[in-house]
Amino acid sequence: MPPERIRVAVLASGRGSNMTALLDAAREPSYPAEIALVLSNNPDAPALRAAAEAGVAARAIDHRPYRGDREAHERAIDAALQQAGIGCVCLAGYMRLLTPWLTGRWAGRMLNIHPSLLPAHPGLHTHERVLEAGETRHGCTVHLVTEGMDEGPILGQATVPVLPGDTPDSLAVRVLAEEHVLYPAVLARHLAQMAAVPAA
Repeated sequence: MPPERIRVAVLASGRGSNMTALLDAAREPSYPAEIALVLSNNPDAPALRAAAEAGVAARAIDHRPYRGDREAHERAIDAALQQAGIGCVCLAGYMRLLTPWLTGRWAGRMLNIHPSLLPAHPGLHTHERVLEAGETRHGCTVHLVTEGMDEGPILGQATVPVLPGDTPDSLAVRVLAEEHVLYPAVLARHLAQMAAVPAA
């Protein structure tokens, strides 16, 4: 009998292409994750529609009614995660800085993918910054989410060369293709490690 799959939630603010990559991977019966819930702070996020079309529970928890109270918004998110029996969370283009309250609640069980070779270029506009710095390598990183932005332990990376004539857009396309391979692979490895650790 195959081991029970861990219920995973994806948090996305936009189109959710990495969410789609995770959904595609989870269609394989041997994959250790079931993508059980997609949440967004943006009611108009295409990710919600894509998740619903894939038969996955999709829900918007709009941050705007919380009027800047980030922790109150995150408490609503956490309640939805708990209600759905989620064991691990993947951020996939979730454009909200998280408070220590939520990162602490999900320590070791919340992953993010970032479009640079961390610790280089945390934050936004990574493709432009790589080109401005004249670097020859670029890529993406999956890391655990901690209180500091893009500072958590690195779980995996993939690299692409910076080619002559590259633009931020051309770089973004190549990096995104690597993200779609890296994120499902790293999630599977992390879930296997989680399953191997006895519950406290």
